[in-house]
Amino acid sequence: MKPSPHPYSGPERPAPGRPARPGRRGFLGGLLATAAVAAAGPAHAAARPAPAPAPPTAPRATRPLLLGTYTSEAGGGAGIGTAAYDTATGAITPGSVITGVDNPSYLALHPSGSTVYAVAEQDAGAVTAVALAPDGTYEVLGSRPTGGSGTTHLSVHPSGRWLLSANYGSGSVAVHPVAEDGALGEPTDLVTHSSPPPGPGQGGPHAHQIVTAPDGDHVLAVDLGTDTVYTYALDESAGTLTEVSRAALTPGAGPRHLAFHPDGRFAYLACELDNTLVVCAYDPATGALTPGPGQPTGTGSGTSYPSQPVVTGDGAYVYLANRGPNSLTRYAVEDDGATLRLLDTVPVGGDWPRQLALSPDSSLLFAANQRSSTVTVFGIGPDGSLTAVGDPFPAPVAVCVLPLP
Repeated sequence: MKPSPHPYSGPERPAPGRPARPGRRGFLGGLLATAAVAAAGPAHAAARPAPAPAPPTAPRATRPLLLGTYTSEAGGGAGIGTAAYDTATGAITPGSVITGVDNPSYLALHPSGSTVYAVAEQDAGAVTAVALAPDGTYEVLGSRPTGGSGTTHLSVHPSGRWLLSANYGSGSVAVHPVAEDGALGEPTDLVTHSSPPPGPGQGGPHAHQIVTAPDGDHVLAVDLGTDTVYTYALDESAGTLTEVSRAALTPGAGPRHLAFHPDGRFAYLACELDNTLVVCAYDPATGALTPGPGQPTGTGSGTSYPSQPVVTGDGAYVYLANRGPNSLTRYAVEDDGATLRLLDTVPVGGDWPRQLALSPDSSLLFAANQRSSTVTVFGIGPDGSLTAVGDPFPAPVAVCVLPLP
């Protein structure tokens, strides 16, 4: 099916020979200005008696939403898409586009909220920093090579001083220093996963995720190709990684992404090749991850290609995206995080849910649906149930959605 055209409008790409960095441009200012004009009404309207005051209502807030895509793919975007979402209803309003960023298929926010980072998922992997000003303007601060290929995931260390990235194509992970203004320096370390040997049907290591554990002392890298999760200690002075532990998954499991329980003692690992979600015990003292048996996704027979789990802020529920059946699985978290109980699955309302994200208060769930070029939104009930809200939002080759606080 031919992807639908993207809804964003933005400046043309710079002509050859001109700097790739665009000037500052407001991406929510236009939305807010339009809303203000609509609220004010026509300037020439005749004066009328003031109506009786309406009862007070709670203010409706909107927050920014950033969207990752592939710029090199047919029907893809022109950079990082921007939008705003209603925190009460989940309704999404389109914005402009942040250009000068190639293949930003995954996004991560600096702890300060002032800079967003994007991977460049291509043969020559790279990471890009984009400054976000309080008034809604942006500035692309530049890109740095990761030293690997197919950069597919990145995260910021809680200190805000280091950017971590995973190179799927080369099976390696990299570390970049972060300057005070959010810009990136050259890599301080690059580690390639050379053992154990690749799993069944894999041509080599494929690092798919890198994330800091809640303890802040250990960095975990999930490698789909070697069926292994590597734990590293990060030297926060030198920006180097030292392996301290590794967890072996069932050969052919294909671990892809994990999400930690808020208490930091358990993590939930999606394995895309054997269609399971694995509960893993985690020891903050040593960084050791201990996988348990794989849990079913509730999607029946066939390959479900689970992509990403997310955990609600209170640690009560886990949601899992399944690309094969285009569904979301809901689990109840029990035994202080040690056990998951499968509750149900619901249709995601799109095709190929690549990534999930929760709103900061865990009241909304966003799904980026790659093949249908849409973002679908769900309200989360007190019992963790998911209710689709509104129509799917058109977004070109949507592979990442990042709601900002």
